[in-house]
Formats: sequence, C-alpha cells, structure tokens
Amino acid sequence: MILAIDIGNSNVVVGCIDAKQTYFVERISTNVNLTVLEYAVTIKNILELYHINPKGLEGAIISSVVPPISNTVKLSVEKIIGKPCLLVGPGIKTGLNIVMDNPATVGSDLVVTAVAGIKEYKAPFVVIDMGTATTISCVDRHHNYIGGAIMPGIRVSLESLAQKAAQLYTISLETPKHVIGKNTIECMRSGIVLGSASMLDGMIDRFAEELGEAPVVIATGGLSKTIIPHCRHEIIYDDSLLLKGLWIIYAKNQ
Repeated sequence: MILAIDIGNSNVVVGCIDAKQTYFVERISTNVNLTVLEYAVTIKNILELYHINPKGLEGAIISSVVPPISNTVKLSVEKIIGKPCLLVGPGIKTGLNIVMDNPATVGSDLVVTAVAGIKEYKAPFVVIDMGTATTISCVDRHHNYIGGAIMPGIRVSLESLAQKAAQLYTISLETPKHVIGKNTIECMRSGIVLGSASMLDGMIDRFAEELGEAPVVIATGGLSKTIIPHCRHEIIYDDSLLLKGLWIIYAKNQ
C-alpha cells in the first residue's frame, strides 16, 4: 500500500491505494501558508483516522498543479513515512504518449488520470475533471493523449457572478426544482447546475464528432457528482481515478 496525493488549486486529495483497491479518498483545503510540519500533522491524522500506520506504507507519490507547495508536501510525507516520495514531473516514467504542441505544459493531474483511464477503460475516452477548473482530456483509440478543453470551474463561475452582479449572491450547489426558475436562487441553481450539465453534454458531442466515434466518458473530481447526474450522456463517475493513475506511475518507477 502506498500514500497517493494530488495537490490541486482548491483541494489536496489524499488516499491510500495498492494493486487491488483504493482504501480511502479524502480532501483537505490547499493552503500555501502551511509549513512542512503542519501538512505532516494533517496527513498523519488522516492516516490514523483509517487506522493506517504511516511507517508501514511502502512509499508515496504526489502529483501537483501548485508548484509553491509541491516540495513542502513532499517533505511532510517523507517526514511521516520515513521513505522517499516520488513527485510526478520531469524524469518520472508515465508511459503516456502526449501528442500536443508542448507536452511539458500538460498538467500532471491530466497525465495521471489519462494513465489510469488507459488501464481501466476502453479507448477512445474522455476524462472530465471538475474542480477549480473544469477540464476535459481526450485519449484516442491508439492510447495517445491528444488534447482537451479547459473551462472555468463551477465555484469559480458562481463566485465571479456573485462578485460582479450587485443583485446576485453566492448560493449552495443544490439541484433546482425546475429548469425555469421561479426566483433568483432557483434561476441561479438552474443556470449553474443544469447549465453546466448541458455544457458537458454539448462538449461530449463535439469531441465525438471530431474523433469520428463516440468515446467512453469518465468523470472525476469533487464537484462532478453534483453535475454528472443531470447530464444526458452516459458518464462513469470514478472518484478514485487519479489515485489509480498515481499507483500505476509509482509501480512503473520502481
């Protein structure tokens, strides 16, 4: 069993995984001000919550899109498990063929979920990850990562709307009773929840058209489970996809 961590702009996803199963997936807030010790205490507390001895872990691996804290979290992990921790980036073998203008610019989280998708699902496929940004990644039938799309995340859009429009305000992400809202809150919920689902449906159609065939669609990320049920396409929700990818990459580098 290894400790797998993904550092995102809003959340740090922490989990333990091995070749057979994912033991848990938890999220903590990303905080660039925390010290090595503070992250170490937080991660150690999560492991203790699941009765996992940090010193008994085989190793650890991290993917990150927040460079300022990548090394901080890496050092905190090494402090609590007493073993080296891998960081996805240059020099790490992923086995993924990236067909992009500049492969080095592809986020490590997108690489990791694509690696997991190749192992777990039939290609071609797209991966929808709904976090601070909503990303759609595409892998073709030959297992090449060929690109994707990036859109503002749901909470980013909602917060921007509340800040810029004087008569609108931040609301909770709940399913609206009707598409046609009868009050401001219901109208906003319809727009943000059902509007986001419709956007994903439209993008899936466009990806399929460009690929020349219908892809398998996988969704992950903390906000996906709020939106995906309202989509009209068949979408597989896999909350452990990123951790599965980290396990595969960890195994490739041993």
